[in-house]
Amino acid sequence: MEYWAIAMFVVLFILLLAGYPVAFTLGAVALAFGSFFLGLDFFNLLPLRIWGIMTNFTLLAVPLFVFMGVILEKSGLAEDLLETMGQLFGRIRGGLAISVVLVGALLAATTGVVGASVVTMAVIALPAMLKHNYSPSLASGTIAASGTLGQIIPPSIILILLGDVIGVPVGQLFVAAVIPGLLLVSAYIAYIAFIAWRHPDMAPAIPMVQDNQLARKVIKSLLPPLTLVLAVLGSIFFGIASPTESAAVGALGAMLLALSHRRLTLENLQQALQQTTRLTSMVFLILIGATAFGLVFRGMGGDNLILDFFNSLPGGKWTFLILSMMMIFVLGFFLDFIEICFIVVPIIAPVAIHLGIDPLWFALLIAINLQTSFLTPPFGFSLFYLKASAPPSLKLQSIYKGIIPFVAIQVLILGLLIAFPKMALWLPDLMNKLQGF
Repeated sequence: MEYWAIAMFVVLFILLLAGYPVAFTLGAVALAFGSFFLGLDFFNLLPLRIWGIMTNFTLLAVPLFVFMGVILEKSGLAEDLLETMGQLFGRIRGGLAISVVLVGALLAATTGVVGASVVTMAVIALPAMLKHNYSPSLASGTIAASGTLGQIIPPSIILILLGDVIGVPVGQLFVAAVIPGLLLVSAYIAYIAFIAWRHPDMAPAIPMVQDNQLARKVIKSLLPPLTLVLAVLGSIFFGIASPTESAAVGALGAMLLALSHRRLTLENLQQALQQTTRLTSMVFLILIGATAFGLVFRGMGGDNLILDFFNSLPGGKWTFLILSMMMIFVLGFFLDFIEICFIVVPIIAPVAIHLGIDPLWFALLIAINLQTSFLTPPFGFSLFYLKASAPPSLKLQSIYKGIIPFVAIQVLILGLLIAFPKMALWLPDLMNKLQGF
């Protein structure tokens, strides 16, 4: 029966590649295999599992953070940031690309919505970069990679979901993600600076008109998002509020920001609520389907087979870490990050805990690994967002060529965090000490 559990996983993978809806495919495969091998009475456990999901206080942060991101997208925050940062850094080689990375990081820390970040920067920054003779591959790669920073820089939806699936406090995971997020931003900027120095024609400096109001514009465009970041993340880091409570603060703060920009119209609010409902419904439907799938998989003994397989390999936890990271990286070419989070992670997380791997560290490694799934073809969503909103002159080949160095940087950072776990864990340890734990 254990081998039929693996066959169930293979059937699911084939159906997903064939294009069937994820949530319903998970449930259908689970019902088919579970009914045949375990009997219908086995599913008496399922309603309790679903009730546990729908009453999970931590997962309430998902719709609140999504709503915060959508409202901020409509507030004009990104446009102000891109314009001001472009003026501030445009005078140096590669300055426009560096400003895109910094804006991507700020948007990640405020909105956390990858699609919104990529589309906004593609519409506003990409034409300006191409107009000033930036390399199309460097410009597109920078925008696509900077947009994915919302996957790792908190408040990130995937961190909330991973925290719930693996069973680690989301607040701790947010704190642990800060240093890797800053490392990624620094590595992106260092790569752009190197390219601008080595090949000045790929990222030229741009002559700017003297603006006496630039300092004022910088303060005006930076202060609101930094205040929101401090309110949301600071309250989590210092134990003032739970992630769900801080998400409510963030949603209110986003509405106030939109109101201050005179963008909080009834139409924008209605669109934000509809988009939040759609995305939240999708996430929870997939989670319910994945719960049914995981229940049957474990009932058929698939988890024991996986555990026995990894226990039999030489090298212990390090072999498991390398193989699991490679598997997630390859699956990211074909599956969405939510699908990997709900289907693959519940299977390998118990193995990691059994082998003595710190679950907080493991969750963070998975989050960084999943970030690459937005950039790797053929199903890299950042590439789709970018191509759909870019000028027609930008070729798909330029986009693919541009993202390769940034994927390599992400893999390099992942390797550093595997080799030096303290890079990720020292900040959570410090926060625990400050809070008296």
